[in-house]
Amino acid sequence: MYYKLYIDSVFILQTVSNLYLLSLSGRVLGCTATHLRIWLGAAMGAAMLCAAVFVPAGPVWIRILISELPVSMCMLRVVYRIERSRNLIHGSLIMAGCGFFSGSIMIWILNRFRMILSDGNSMIMTLVSGYLAYCIMKGVVKGFQSRKENCIRTVSVYIPELQQNMQIQAFLDTGNHLADPVSGAPVCVVSRRLAAKMQSCFRTEKYHAIPYRSVGKESGILHAYELPELTIEEHGRKLKKEHVILAICDAGISEESVCQMILHPRLLEN
Repeated sequence: MYYKLYIDSVFILQTVSNLYLLSLSGRVLGCTATHLRIWLGAAMGAAMLCAAVFVPAGPVWIRILISELPVSMCMLRVVYRIERSRNLIHGSLIMAGCGFFSGSIMIWILNRFRMILSDGNSMIMTLVSGYLAYCIMKGVVKGFQSRKENCIRTVSVYIPELQQNMQIQAFLDTGNHLADPVSGAPVCVVSRRLAAKMQSCFRTEKYHAIPYRSVGKESGILHAYELPELTIEEHGRKLKKEHVILAICDAGISEESVCQMILHPRLLEN
């Protein structure tokens, strides 16, 4: 049995497919690129796949399958300038996942089209179904990212007074309403493990007693200290805050957690 392939149709369909997959994988990876680079990368990937079809070794589907990983890695390298092999493989797997789900949606849409338009142009139907699948996948990715950002928002915190100037991952808790009873200044919370590393920053004359209420315990007092300055960094934006109060908490923050600080939301206000 022989199949007739029109290489121009294969190139067009593959280029469009690569455009959608590069866009989706870029959203998942958090990478950006110009439209020109995305178009060039998609066309380059399509040309490489077409070249694999002409290699006289084994069945066509095996050649295409084997070439998928190196082709996707080359596209990611050109479009998003990813250099490390580990990151390229990770990005290629994400592209493969996006392709799997997009293809499933596309097949479902194509079947609906064929039921309605039995004599329709197959090329146009394929392109339209591919675009619809891309729009659905883009909405799903955007929804997951928005949900993740709303549930977990972390920032990097630097304390200049520390000699090693270590980076601290802090969790932004919109439900944190701790405030100094005298000045009304917002209060952040740090774990005892992190507080032990910051002992040199805590001075007796800057001590504060912070009353609090929490679930499971009616009330209590947190030992807190005022820092002269700290820097908050999020998405390239840096905020310097002075006279920040840090309360030491023995509960609520797991010692194994990456985030050892709960940040007050008012500190992110300009």
